[in-house]
Amino acid sequence: MERSLMKGNEALAEAAIRAGCKCFFGYPITPQTELSAYMAKRMHKAGGVFLQAESEIAAINMVLGAASTGVRAMTSSSSPGVSLKSEGISYLAGSDVPALIINVQRGGPGLGGIQPSQADYWQATRAMGHGDFHVLVFAPCSVQEMVDMVVKAFDTADKYRIPAMILADGLLGQMMEPVSFPEINPDSVDKSSWAACGHGNKREHHVINSLYLQANELEDKVNERFKRYEIIKENETDAELYLTDDCDILVCAYGASARIVKSAVNSAREAGIKAGMFRPKTLWPFPVKELNKACKNASELLCVEMSKGQMIDDVKLAINCSKPVSFFGRTGGVIPTPVEVLEQIKKIGGKI
Repeated sequence: MERSLMKGNEALAEAAIRAGCKCFFGYPITPQTELSAYMAKRMHKAGGVFLQAESEIAAINMVLGAASTGVRAMTSSSSPGVSLKSEGISYLAGSDVPALIINVQRGGPGLGGIQPSQADYWQATRAMGHGDFHVLVFAPCSVQEMVDMVVKAFDTADKYRIPAMILADGLLGQMMEPVSFPEINPDSVDKSSWAACGHGNKREHHVINSLYLQANELEDKVNERFKRYEIIKENETDAELYLTDDCDILVCAYGASARIVKSAVNSAREAGIKAGMFRPKTLWPFPVKELNKACKNASELLCVEMSKGQMIDDVKLAINCSKPVSFFGRTGGVIPTPVEVLEQIKKIGGKI
């Protein structure tokens, strides 16, 4: 299979096109602008539509309109821009319309900085907009995995009629790595039962709507959606378990931080410390079963993030706080080093 050296942002865009994305609506913001620029060059040639909207708010509502017709539509942004999109994402969820949102995270809060961050975990998994709803959240740790997860995100979003998010960061978006694009056949999910794509007087009207003025009717819709969420939790979790069979210390990390942790875990093994790594590939639903399997022999867990500690809450909940969980993180765009993580592992292992 042919491999190409590509920047993460551009690989995300190419993967989306190959996965059957026909409409991209976005607004430039660092560090994801190359994704939009790539789409501007490629979408028309690939038979799709690229439109730079007048704002992030306009872009996400364009996604809602396009995706309501049954086509694959997406947008991308970085942290402040995703915040502006949150109302539209809630409308997507409330209308049961699948779409893809990509967040190449930067430091915050506010305008913050343009360096990598993982401080949007709470937003993605807890508060992607108002109301009772979830979005699928995928967390890649390499350029190749970004390609693979774009395809998976589109397919899973279509399968369950739910918005999906790729939660990357500035490090992954800007780095260049060899990547291959497998033969992709866009999942042929039948959307004819709900898509608002014209009826030709041959069927009933399809109405895309998130407004229900009767409280009981809205409650029924939300309850139905949450039944779907339980099916997703049961069937769609994913994680990488690295050297976990005999580990005494389990280090939990996702995305770019996991690359750093894997190096530190290898160094810990060389120093005689039985460390392992748990890396969730899905952040919602969180891979609870996989984490409990990974830590069955561990006496303590360490959570490493590029934030002040957000995933640590899900780690504690997943194991019912049955084991001590400590934390190490850098924030504001500062990237932790393998040496720093190894030092934390040694402290836990009593080597310092």
